[in-house]
Amino acid sequence: MADLKGGAEPGGVAEAVREEDRGVRRVGRSALATGLVLLALCLVMALLWQTAATLLTIFAGVLFASFLDAAARALAPVFPVGRPWRLTLVVLLLLALSVVGMIWGAGKIPGQVHLVVDVISAQLDVVQGKLLSFGVDLLGPEAGRNFARWFLDQGRLFNNAQMGLGGATSFVANTLLILFLGILFAYDPAGYRDSVVLLAPQRYRARCRAVMDEMGAVLRLWFIGLLIRIVLMTALVWVALSAIGLPGPLILGVQAGLSNFIPYLGPIVALAPIVLVAMPLGATVLLWAVVSYTVIQSIEGYVIGPLIQRDVVASPAWALVAVPVLGALFGIMGIALAMPLVAVGRVAILRFYVEDYLGDRQERGAS
Repeated sequence: MADLKGGAEPGGVAEAVREEDRGVRRVGRSALATGLVLLALCLVMALLWQTAATLLTIFAGVLFASFLDAAARALAPVFPVGRPWRLTLVVLLLLALSVVGMIWGAGKIPGQVHLVVDVISAQLDVVQGKLLSFGVDLLGPEAGRNFARWFLDQGRLFNNAQMGLGGATSFVANTLLILFLGILFAYDPAGYRDSVVLLAPQRYRARCRAVMDEMGAVLRLWFIGLLIRIVLMTALVWVALSAIGLPGPLILGVQAGLSNFIPYLGPIVALAPIVLVAMPLGATVLLWAVVSYTVIQSIEGYVIGPLIQRDVVASPAWALVAVPVLGALFGIMGIALAMPLVAVGRVAILRFYVEDYLGDRQERGAS
C-alpha cells in the first residue's frame, strides 16, 4: 500500500504512455512528410532535367520579350502612343531589318564564307606540315581538307540528308517558337508574371512580383548591352580588317562580334580564324591583324563592356564557371544562355535566400 501511495498513480502512468504514443505518431508523421517532400523534389528535379531543352527555349523567349520591352520603352519619348502600338512598331522594324539584312547578305556572305574557309583550310595544311617536320601529328593526315569538308561539303556536315533536314527543321522550329513566345510575353508581361506569382502563397506574392520585376529589368539590361557589344565589335573588326586587306572581313567581323556570347573565352577563340586568314599574307599583315583585333577587343572588353553591363553579372569568376558547366549540361543552348541565367540566378539568390531567409539586407547593385 505504501508503494502504491508513494508511487505514480495508475492514471498518470496511462496518460504518460498516451503522451509518448502521440509523440511517436507526431515524429512518424513528420518523417513521412519530410520523405514525401524529398520525393516530390526529386520528381520535380527529374522533370526539369527531362524538359531542360524546352525550358531553355522558353527562357530564350522571355529574353527576347525583355528586348522587345526595352525597345518599346526607348520609343516612348519620341513616339508617345500606347505601349501596344510602340511594341507593334518595334516588331515591324525588326522584321523589315531582317528582310533587308537577308537580301543584302545573300549576295555577300556565301562567297566570303567559302573564301575564308578555303584560306583557313590551306593554312591548316601548312601548319600541319610544320608540325610533321617536328614529328608532331596534331591535326591528322587531312587537316585542312577535313576542315573544308566539314564546312563546305553538306554530306560531311550533316552526314546524310535526313539528319540535315531534321537539324534544319528543329532549328527553324525553335527559332520560331522563341520569336512567337517573345512577342506574346512582350504584349502582356504583367499578366504572364502574375500567372506565375499565383503559385506562391498569398503573403509572398508581393515579394515574388517585385523580384520578378527586378529580374526582367536585369534581362533587359543584359540583352541591350549584349546587342550593343556585338554590333560595335562586328563593325570595328570589319572596318579594321578591311583596311588591312584581309579576305572575308565581314565574316571575320561577325564571328568576332558573336564571340561576346561566350565571355572571356569567346574573344580569344575568335582570334584564331583571323590569324589563320592573315598568315598567308605575310608577317606584317599578320602583326597588324593581331594588334588591331587585340586593341579593339581590349577596349571593348575592359572599358565598354563593363560600363554597359557592370550591374548585371556580379562576379567574372562565376560567369566564367557558368559557361562550361551549362555547356556540358545543356549544349549550345546552355552556352548561349549562361550569362542571363547567371544574372537572374544572382537576383533570386540575393533576394530570396540572402535577404529573406538569412535576413541580410543587400544594397541594390551589391554583388
